[in-house]
Amino acid sequence: MANAEEQMAQDARPEDEKLSIGANLAYGLQHVLTMYGGIVAVPLILGQAAGLNAGEVGLLITASLFAGGLATILQTLGLPFFGCRLPLVQGVSFSGVATMIAISGNGGIQSILGAVIAASLIGLIITPVFSRITRFFPPLVTGIVVTTIGLTLMPVAAFWAMGGNKNSPDFGSPANIQLAAVTLVIVLVLSKLGSPSISRLSILLALVIGTVIAFVVGMADFSQVPDGPFFALPTIFHFGYPTFEIAAIISMFIVIMVTLVETSADILAVGEIVETKVDSRRLGDGLRADMLSSIIAPVFGSFTQSAFAQNVGLVAVTGVKSRYVVATGGVFLVALGLLPVMGRIVAAVPSAVLGGAGIVLFGTVAASGIRTLSKVDYNNNMNLVIVATSIGFGMIPIASPSFYEHFPAWVATIFHSGISSAALMAICLNLLFNHFTTGNSDQQSVFVAASERTIRYQDIAVLHDGDYFLNGKLYNAKGVEVPLIPSEAH
Repeated sequence: MANAEEQMAQDARPEDEKLSIGANLAYGLQHVLTMYGGIVAVPLILGQAAGLNAGEVGLLITASLFAGGLATILQTLGLPFFGCRLPLVQGVSFSGVATMIAISGNGGIQSILGAVIAASLIGLIITPVFSRITRFFPPLVTGIVVTTIGLTLMPVAAFWAMGGNKNSPDFGSPANIQLAAVTLVIVLVLSKLGSPSISRLSILLALVIGTVIAFVVGMADFSQVPDGPFFALPTIFHFGYPTFEIAAIISMFIVIMVTLVETSADILAVGEIVETKVDSRRLGDGLRADMLSSIIAPVFGSFTQSAFAQNVGLVAVTGVKSRYVVATGGVFLVALGLLPVMGRIVAAVPSAVLGGAGIVLFGTVAASGIRTLSKVDYNNNMNLVIVATSIGFGMIPIASPSFYEHFPAWVATIFHSGISSAALMAICLNLLFNHFTTGNSDQQSVFVAASERTIRYQDIAVLHDGDYFLNGKLYNAKGVEVPLIPSEAH
């Protein structure tokens, strides 16, 4: 009897709602379109960084679509001990891009795949005790890491905007930069003037429109699109068998820890949006699905898998809470992953067009981190110094890529990634100042004690000639206190 009541309670959960086939297809496709630009960006970046040709980059893209589809289906439908069974879309995580670029510089694509498999396996093993580790990854640390991710990707956007190939005679030409600028303007116009659905797809639509413009003016080459099969099953270890290097695995494990924190936040957030119960067991099932997907993805030529935050937002905007809708989106992704021609089409998008969209796309990642940091308490602590030092340390390899070239290879592999550098510094300083508080100075740092550099228009509007503020009170030129109306009071 108890089991029957428990089953009836599960059947009544909002995420278990079953819609019509047409609704599942329509809403599922909307989820795919919302995240498509983000999921193809990572293999595009890594493929170009690893020196792959257009055909191989296309295979990376289709492999990422296929792996993301499988991960989405696992997360939404679930297996015993795997999958939170919530409407979460999975795909290649942005968190590890800069780290994987650094790894590829030493060991190529095979080293990236090996590091992802090994680090994800460690992540799967520690999942049961992850809740005890999360206190070392508060918003202070995750905000620093996410902000650094966005900042470290900005050089990629600039490189794309210039043409994406230093050996090309038109690299950095006004034509390329103008095309990137046009694409950026299209993103902004669609975001401002479009309907909510168009605004959500502004980056994807800008890529399409920018590519059409490039084709019209002779700056897009689709001649290689017909080369190769239209339909094909994913090839196992197409790029070679993975290699395992300790330094690369350590760097990628830092990324995995950040990914686990982000996925935990997404699972809890979508649980609140759907208005359903998320307990420790359900959270663990979701994290295990994340790690299992990340272990399997490199077999097909893809990378770490994580929940897409923009799709969590889409659930909130549309109010469609059914996990079967998102599972249908996963089926769409699998289907796209079986069409190598789609990968070749995306790989043929001019780099300048990608650069224009990348400024917004990567900037959004940095802005998300800044939003997280805005919630951190900076009063009577050293958090401001932690943020300043960690982000500054993370920017060193971006500002000076040759900074670690005379260090041992393992040091360069770990710290050549701005993300790894910032994450390690943030974790260590958070432990030093916020957990091991013995020896902390009673005196505030001059940076912490400094005033906030903000101004309100009300403070200026109430001032007349000779008026002045003193100790939070307004006085006129004769020294008589002037009462502040509520909107003017601090």
